[in-house]
Amino acid sequence: MLWFALAYVFLLAPIVVVVGASFSGADTGGVVISYVQFPPQRWTLEWYARIPAVQYEALALSLVLGVAAALAACAIGIPAAFGLVRGGLAGTPLIAALLRAPLQIPTVVIGIAFMQLYYLMADYSRIDLVGSFAGLLIAHIFLVTPFVTGSVSAVLQRFNVRLEEAAVILGASRWRTFCRVTLPLIMPGVYTGALYAFVVSFIDVPVSLFLAAPGSVTYPVELFHSMEHDFNPSALASATLVTAFSLLLLVGAERLIGLNALLRSGAA
Repeated sequence: MLWFALAYVFLLAPIVVVVGASFSGADTGGVVISYVQFPPQRWTLEWYARIPAVQYEALALSLVLGVAAALAACAIGIPAAFGLVRGGLAGTPLIAALLRAPLQIPTVVIGIAFMQLYYLMADYSRIDLVGSFAGLLIAHIFLVTPFVTGSVSAVLQRFNVRLEEAAVILGASRWRTFCRVTLPLIMPGVYTGALYAFVVSFIDVPVSLFLAAPGSVTYPVELFHSMEHDFNPSALASATLVTAFSLLLLVGAERLIGLNALLRSGAA
């Protein structure tokens, strides 16, 4: 237990430092400090008031992009999971490996590949996706779909098909059986995959770094640029707000899904 406690302290310590430093104020004669000050000399909220508007705009873009990518991943990943588990297709292991390919390819390579693809499309057609929301969305869908496919497949592999057979015997149509029996039982897997997809899309830097342009910069990329060129404690305040949002998201997901519900769906 002591080793687990030490491991958690080691992992959470950077977050504690960031959150604490975001409330740090110092008497510097009006000069903005350019370093992390922890523990705070005095507590203040001034850095929260100095968060640039461009970071709020980038945060809104990342939220919309993450939700859209998660929904699109569900639309693609759920049918793909059914095809892998129940399709009886020839070469299923190869198809499964191809669907998992985005998890095996470094994200930097994915970003470069999509950038080159978009430039080729722009050269040979009038479609220019570089720096557009659509271009970012397509790349993020490619990046996050395997999470939905994997989580739904894991639930389907342990699904009790006799429940569906019983519904059909009792007179339910295939579509009604899917909506009233199958879908509710696999929803924990869908929720889990969608949550992973949203988080991966939201925190992505390498892919978005290659595809973003002025006006379509995601929050992690904007924060990366702000830390790289001109560090300001307001970046720590911005990161603290996102951390708080992430914790609320995790608590909401636990309330909505719950680990026990996921285990019950897998054992059904």
